[in-house]
Amino acid sequence: MEIQLPLQKLYHWEKNQPNDMYMRQPINGEWKEWTWHETAMEVRKMAAYLKSLNLPEQSNIAIVSKNCAHWIISDLAIMMAGHVSVPLYPNLNAETLQKILEHSESKVLFVGKLDDWKSMKSGVPEGINCISFPFYPHEEYLQWYEIIKGVSPILEDIQRDSDELATIMYTSGTTGMPKGVMHRFYNFGFAATYALNEVNISTKDKFFSYLPLCHIAERLLVEMGGLYSGGNVSFAESIDTFQDNLADTQPTVFLGVPRIWTKFQQGVLTKMSQKKLSIILNIPFISSLVKNKIKTALGLKNAQNIFTGAAPTPTALINWYKSLGINIQEAYAMTENCCYSHVTLNDNIKVGYVGKALPKCEVKLSEEKEVLIKHDAIMQGYYKESELTNKSITDGWLHTGDEGEIDSEGFLKITGRVKDLFKTSKGKYVAPSPIEMKVSTNKDIEQVCVVGDGIPQTMALVVLSEQGLQKSNSEVESSLLNTMNIVNAKLDPHETMRKMIVIQDPWTVENELLTPTMKVKRKKVEKIFVEKYVKWYEDEEEVIWQ
Repeated sequence: MEIQLPLQKLYHWEKNQPNDMYMRQPINGEWKEWTWHETAMEVRKMAAYLKSLNLPEQSNIAIVSKNCAHWIISDLAIMMAGHVSVPLYPNLNAETLQKILEHSESKVLFVGKLDDWKSMKSGVPEGINCISFPFYPHEEYLQWYEIIKGVSPILEDIQRDSDELATIMYTSGTTGMPKGVMHRFYNFGFAATYALNEVNISTKDKFFSYLPLCHIAERLLVEMGGLYSGGNVSFAESIDTFQDNLADTQPTVFLGVPRIWTKFQQGVLTKMSQKKLSIILNIPFISSLVKNKIKTALGLKNAQNIFTGAAPTPTALINWYKSLGINIQEAYAMTENCCYSHVTLNDNIKVGYVGKALPKCEVKLSEEKEVLIKHDAIMQGYYKESELTNKSITDGWLHTGDEGEIDSEGFLKITGRVKDLFKTSKGKYVAPSPIEMKVSTNKDIEQVCVVGDGIPQTMALVVLSEQGLQKSNSEVESSLLNTMNIVNAKLDPHETMRKMIVIQDPWTVENELLTPTMKVKRKKVEKIFVEKYVKWYEDEEEVIWQ
């Protein structure tokens, strides 16, 4: 199969379907559209401006913005200008922003759609040229349309070498300083070409962009997905308009993380109780009408490929959506393998498994049952971190850090994190992830972190969901104890939970207890509460309100 690079795909659609709509974005409630020709022209003009700066070849240029059309346009302009993109999460604090910009030695920074740039901007080192995206103007910086107004576009179809460095992607990371994952242009071409072919995505497909584009899943599925398929991409304007924007778009391809699927479920159940919904779903004609109404309201009426990833999704949640006719496909990958590893196809779903390995992807388990991945799009390494790179890649095999098992049909199940194991005071090792998956089936729980380092038995730290918050304390306690008893019955004795600890303050991206992809930063959560473990453990109550 021929592997084309991102710029080659841009030139192809610019030539073959110049007037077809590529991107659409709501600005103050009104949709603005970009055709392939309009997109390419802005790319060519901004690339010309970047080249006029006479930066050293393959300089690093950063992007900090929430998802919008100019995020993708600026990324393509960086490619065309001969440089390397450094995408950043739009909710970094000033300290982390400064560390990454200094570590990457970025020469230019595109500043776009942001909620709190005022608190972040002090992290921009002196000497970095800043360019403001349109529609979200940062008046102190050069303005996008002012820059390109008098610039002659690059008319040549500039090509980049497949082995050139395309991007440095700093991982969100559940611990420590983010690491800069390096990917070449070939990696994007390889991953996008084979993955899109496998899930059968074409020019007729519609993508909806809301998860951070600086994350590998959104970048490969949405940015590269739209670019390689010739489909179109719509954006969400804000959290408040998210549901309306999604319903308006009705994408054919949609990626959600577990927390999104839980939020959707809670939204449905606030309008109709589970008991009433279950009854209706057993009435043939009415069942079809209700399913279609729910799918339309969620924005998933036309969705053919509906993915979940970034963190484990409870089996019970996937089965709940299945009852509505929404078949969620689990996927598994990471930044280091260019989001190319395992995916569940919509006609071959095995709930609880993350699918089979994609074409030309080798997978095996180590003696410790760690999942090892090998293919042609594995990262070039961590930027300026050769020692870490050598620890992560051995003889071409990427060590994922995830523990798994592979069944007789080749389906992979992720059973936990190799490094997340903790030891109780009884000297027993516990893998928390599988326990957390079981606990999270309780709809009163929004977030859960199972701990037990240094105490005889495990405990579950939980943050209540909106549904849980609406109940009385006694109702919540009854619900939590019931879940604890059910789950404990399925665990080995050394894994069983002794306590449920209700944490009052939610774990969020803003308080740095969640990654931008909604994974709990386990070590940071534990650091806050570890001194209380013994006291909680010795307390007579089984449910403790923190």
